[in-house]
Amino acid sequence: MDIKILEREGDKVRMVLKGQGHTFMNALTEEILSDPAVDVAKYVIKFQFSDPELLVTTKGEKDPFLVIREACARITAQCDDLIEQVRAAKTA
Repeated sequence: MDIKILEREGDKVRMVLKGQGHTFMNALTEEILSDPAVDVAKYVIKFQFSDPELLVTTKGEKDPFLVIREACARITAQCDDLIEQVRAAKTA
C-alpha cells in the first residue's frame, strides 16, 4: 500500500492511502478511535474513484503515526485470530 503524507504537525497527520476503499478505511478509523489518546479519526473519499484521505489528531499525548501503527497491528492480530479459527474449524 502506498501512502502520501499531506500534512504533519505535532498531534495531527493527514495522509492519502492509495488503492483503499470504504471497507478498509471503516475498519481502520474504527480501530484508531478505540484509542483513548485519539481526538479525531476520519476519512473522506472525495470522488467515486479517488483515494481516501485519512485525518488523525491526538490529544497531544501520543504521536498520530504511532496510533495508526498500533491500530493496524490490532487489526492484523484480529485477522490472524480469525484465520486460526477457520483453520481449526476446517480440521474439526
